[in-house]
Amino acid sequence: MPMSRGRFILLSFLAAFVMIAAAFLLARPRNDVAQEQLDRRFEQMMSGVTLVGRSTTVGRDTLSSEERYVIESVTRIAGDTWLVKSRFKYESHDIPIPIPVQVKWAGDTPVLCLTDFTIPGMGTFSARVVFYGDQYAGTWSAKDHGGQMFGRLERK
Repeated sequence: MPMSRGRFILLSFLAAFVMIAAAFLLARPRNDVAQEQLDRRFEQMMSGVTLVGRSTTVGRDTLSSEERYVIESVTRIAGDTWLVKSRFKYESHDIPIPIPVQVKWAGDTPVLCLTDFTIPGMGTFSARVVFYGDQYAGTWSAKDHGGQMFGRLERK
């Protein structure tokens, strides 16, 4: 018994879909090893380092004085969540602050994502910071203001 035209079209469509899906899956490189290498490089880059730079505030035409953020280490917790063990000097206090962040990847470039993180006595902050080589740049925001930040990474 010959195949009906509708059934032929449906089977042809399904066969084409399966071939395209298979080609897509086979063409995608398996990058677990590459991701592990990126993660290791990020961990090395961000351990025992101080971010030294400046920031701006939207609406003001000035740069901050030099800012320093000490990062003792970064450790992957699970998935794209990392724990940044940092120290902030605020007035006469040196405050250790563990900060859970998400790290997203733009190719081989890590982007640190912090959303609505509260530091007691200082406020709630969000940031997106890109790290490349020995430099960083990004945006930051607090409750009612924000701006840009940029600088370099200094090793201990």
